[in-house]
Amino acid sequence: MSQAFHTWMKNKQLECEIALANLLPQITVLPERLHEAMRYAAMDGGKRVRPLLVFAAGHLFNAPADMLLRAACAVELIHAYSLVHDDMPCMDDDALRRGKPTVHIKYDEATALLVGDALQAQAFQVLSEGDGDAVAKLSMVRLLAQASGSVGMCGGQAIDLASVGLALDRIQLEQMHRLKTGALLRASVLLGAMSGKKLDEKELQALDAYAAAIGLAFQVVDDVLDATADSATLGKTAGKDAADNKPTYVSLLGLSASKQLAEQLRCDAHDAVEVFGNQAQLLRDLADLVVQRQA
Repeated sequence: MSQAFHTWMKNKQLECEIALANLLPQITVLPERLHEAMRYAAMDGGKRVRPLLVFAAGHLFNAPADMLLRAACAVELIHAYSLVHDDMPCMDDDALRRGKPTVHIKYDEATALLVGDALQAQAFQVLSEGDGDAVAKLSMVRLLAQASGSVGMCGGQAIDLASVGLALDRIQLEQMHRLKTGALLRASVLLGAMSGKKLDEKELQALDAYAAAIGLAFQVVDDVLDATADSATLGKTAGKDAADNKPTYVSLLGLSASKQLAEQLRCDAHDAVEVFGNQAQLLRDLADLVVQRQA
């Protein structure tokens, strides 16, 4: 990855942080504690991979800046809400996220539940407002809703919870993660592209193939890092999947084969966007980032 990509990434992460600060309710607005907790959950942390995918895909089609930024913030708000709920005692019961106490630890369980609910609602408000064609925005809202719901992220989490202690085969494990992790990553790519134009079939297939590869790669790398990195590096509790007896790519394939799979998926992602030529370099760089990250 080039210095130019790192500069672009830092600029877009900062742009997203500033936008979230402006789009989220201020802590001086009633109810102050809820708004404080929402900002605690969504700001000052995370790699912003999903917003970066939005920006990179939007770059392909010269998407308007305002619509692109709103789409980027919307997917990040959905992601933040999912983390707040996933960390709660009724789900994964974790005390550490992004290097700081999880929301239910910092505040309380009831507040954490409301924070997740409110961040989800805020995401759709952000996406539906601002400039842009109303029909296009409606399509984008529908896409994000599908990616977030029972046939997407929430469905994958339900399968994950039901699979604790079970020996899933590779097809079952892949299906779970295409929903739990992959659906929102796919939505990020498509929302960025849709911010610029209505996609034709060839463009949609290429972006779908790219998103499928990086979505699965992201989870494979997560499983590898959970087995090899420490909590300080990850910013969350390391080794938790094994401790909770969850099926992972490492438990199914082994560490070496999992690393090889991640590398193959990185190559698949590069191949998928070949049709876009040099314009897709940001997407290629992000595929590299997903696979080569250390946290």
